[in-house]
Parts: sequence; structure tokens; C-alpha cells
Amino acid sequence: MPLVIDYYISLNSPWAHLGATRIEALAAKHGATLRVHPCDYRETIFPASGGLPLPKRSPQRQAYRAQELRRWRAHLGVPIILAPRHSPFDEVFAAHCVIAAREGLGDAPAVALAHRILRALWEEEANPADRETLSRLIAEAGIDAPALLARAEDRRWAAMRIEESREALARGVFGAPSYVIGDEIFWGQDRLDFVARFLERR
Repeated sequence: MPLVIDYYISLNSPWAHLGATRIEALAAKHGATLRVHPCDYRETIFPASGGLPLPKRSPQRQAYRAQELRRWRAHLGVPIILAPRHSPFDEVFAAHCVIAAREGLGDAPAVALAHRILRALWEEEANPADRETLSRLIAEAGIDAPALLARAEDRRWAAMRIEESREALARGVFGAPSYVIGDEIFWGQDRLDFVARFLERR
């Protein structure tokens, strides 16, 4: 049976950005399919799981998050701007583009697009909510931008995103990124060593 890593993310997550190249490499090494789900954390997952969007977290939690981002940036050597101008951006349409790419083109192009969006936000201070910017990012991910943008307007992607967010909750997902393999949930890019160990044992 093909090995699938269900990859639950927010397109606003700096932690997803920090783990992006490593989860791609792990999936490739073990011949696994990396299936990306750009979920609705703000309105669907967080209210049901006790999570809070960053602006609503306590000052202590926000300050600690910034410290951790600095530590991980240095540890991994992954560029990241700690407070990019456009974070958080309205990720709804970009998420629909990722889902439309996944459903129409396959898992790999969808992951490539999701990671291009994350890199643009966290390394380049680009605004993926801007349609012109998003079109450029889609093209840079190797996808026909006008075709995907038109396809992403279909209302079914919004419904699919909410359905997948509810399915994520039912599986036990509450944060981003989460890497789910069967019944095993690994929350956070700092758990990728455990993902690697789990995959080695299979």
C-alpha cells in the first residue's frame, strides 16, 4: 500500500516554512506521497481545539515564539523574517489554489506551490493575497497561472477546505504543521526527527 504523509498546514505558518525542505526530503527518501492540506485553522480548527491566532495570544507566548523563531533560524540556516509586513495574510484564495492544484495536477505541484507561497511570505515579504503576486508565485512553482487562478474560483474548493479541516480535527490535528501517517500525528517542524525515525522503522 502506498505510503502517504498527510501534511496539514497553514499558509501563514513560519513553522511550516522552516520544515518545508526537510519534509519534502523525507517523503522523497522513503518513497512517500506528501499530500498537502491547507486547512482553515482560524475559523474551524482553533475554535474547536483551544488554539488562538497569534494576535490573540498572550504577550508572553508571542515573545517566546519570536525567540524560538530566532533559535530555529540560526539552527537550520533557513532564512526567515521574524515579522513580515504581510503576516498574517488572508490565505483563503491561496489555499483554494493549492487545493485546486492538488486535485487537478497532483500532490507534488500542490506542495511546490504551498512552499513557494510560504517562502514568499517569510523570506521575501511578498503578499500572497495580492492576485498579481500570487499569479507570479504560481508560475514560479511551474504551474500555468491563468489556468489555475480560473480553476481556483470554483466554490467546491472552499467546501473541500472546510471538510478537510473538520477531518483533520477528527484525526486529532490541532496545530500547523502537522504530519500524519496513519494514526501517528507529529505536530511541528521540531518533530521531524520523530517522523524520520518512524519512517525508518516501516
